[in-house]
Amino acid sequence: MDKTVEELEAKVGHELGLSSWVVVDQEMITAFGKLTFDEQFIHMDDARAKAETPFGGTIAHGFLTLSLASKFAIEVLPRVKSQSMGVNYGFNKIRFLHPVASGKRIRGRFTLDKLTRKGQGQILQEFGLSIEIEGVESPAMVAKWLTMTYFEEVSA
Repeated sequence: MDKTVEELEAKVGHELGLSSWVVVDQEMITAFGKLTFDEQFIHMDDARAKAETPFGGTIAHGFLTLSLASKFAIEVLPRVKSQSMGVNYGFNKIRFLHPVASGKRIRGRFTLDKLTRKGQGQILQEFGLSIEIEGVESPAMVAKWLTMTYFEEVSA
């Protein structure tokens, strides 16, 4: 359901929700490695990763984990009434805290940390994002994600 800016302002400091789980399997990791030219053995060679790393096998790229934030956001983040588009504005902080082993399931947890009106028809939102690994206490990644939303009316 679309929200007004005022409704979103009331959500500042609160959790917005959790996405569904996504399996990060070896096929996804390998495809991402080839696409980004990051074919380090810790991502691509399970036998070598088992033998030469403390991870027990291959792990997802940190940037693969980060890239799934877009999928999670589509599921969780509310749209603004009269929104024409939303764009990435950047990140204030990204930390990769725990490796995502091949075959693990991850999901995104979002909070709305800040909302700033940037003139007529724009708001800047800062979201707290934690990407969780099923069965692991520590998150895989935490970030402060900024998005700019463009819309027709501030108080739609």
